[in-house]
Amino acid sequence: MHNSNIPDSRELPSSAKLIKSTIIAAITALVLLVTVVLPSEYGVDPTGIGNALGLKRMGEIKTSLAEEAAADAQSKLPAQVVAPEPFEMEEGETAFARSDTMQVTLAPDEGTEIKVAMAEGDSVSYQWSSSGGKVNFDVHGDSRKLKISYHAYEKGSEVEKQGVLVAAFDGSHGWFWRNRTSETITVTLTTQGDYTDIKHMK
Repeated sequence: MHNSNIPDSRELPSSAKLIKSTIIAAITALVLLVTVVLPSEYGVDPTGIGNALGLKRMGEIKTSLAEEAAADAQSKLPAQVVAPEPFEMEEGETAFARSDTMQVTLAPDEGTEIKVAMAEGDSVSYQWSSSGGKVNFDVHGDSRKLKISYHAYEKGSEVEKQGVLVAAFDGSHGWFWRNRTSETITVTLTTQGDYTDIKHMK
């Protein structure tokens, strides 16, 4: 039995037409990605079309809600018991690898710091993030024993930051934050490395 529905070879699309259709489909997908998906999902609008259509605002709201959910999850971590007094490494005390997660809440224009005790050459890996936009930060160290009141490592303004802090001398080394926004924010700091103590310097 012959199948009368088999198309003639002349009715099939040519290779050139298939390639052309594929290119058109790819371009269409790219245009949709840039003008619709990026603005509506991530608040990224390189063309300005998403802003005109109201899609960028939708994406910004989604991103903001995701950040708030992450911050809320972090806020449920158990609080660390800390003491406010300054601290120094004692002579003969050796550093050991440890890890901690701490949080500080800052009202508008309020500042505070967290410091770790380290010996010269020891290092600590760290990552911190703000729950409410950029926060001013200052990474520095000091040592009463060596009469060093301030040693700067890095400063700036970021929503989050990560890196490795290597102690330039025996003493206290850490992070100062100041909230320059109009809302109360929470800064979450995670540390891991060779330090003997960590404290919230209120």
